[in-house]
Amino acid sequence: MMIVVVMMIMIMMMVMMMMMMMMMMMMMMMMMMMMMMMMMMMMMMTMMMMMMMMMMMMMMMVMMMIMIMIRMKKMKIMVGMMMMMMMMMMMMMMMMMMMMMMMMMMMTMMMMMIICRGGY
Repeated sequence: MMIVVVMMIMIMMMVMMMMMMMMMMMMMMMMMMMMMMMMMMMMMMTMMMMMMMMMMMMMMMVMMMIMIMIRMKKMKIMVGMMMMMMMMMMMMMMMMMMMMMMMMMMMTMMMMMIICRGGY
């Protein structure tokens, strides 16, 4: 009788241990996911800030150009220059956007890979 009881207890202990291990694994996975999310958020925030800064700079440049235009009455040359400047700005913006998109894609891919691998 005693042996059976001991066996039962042992099995129960084993099951409990297994459960605990599973729980721990799950917790770890969750933590990893959370960390990844946080990282993503941080990256996004930094990117947004950079974008904002760029926008501000562009606005400032445009304002300066307009001011110069008002000062100097050589309108046509100034207009041409402004057009060029605007084009340059647009190009820069586009480049920034592309970079951001690429970064996001990379991050998401990494996330997926980690999550998929974490299953084992």
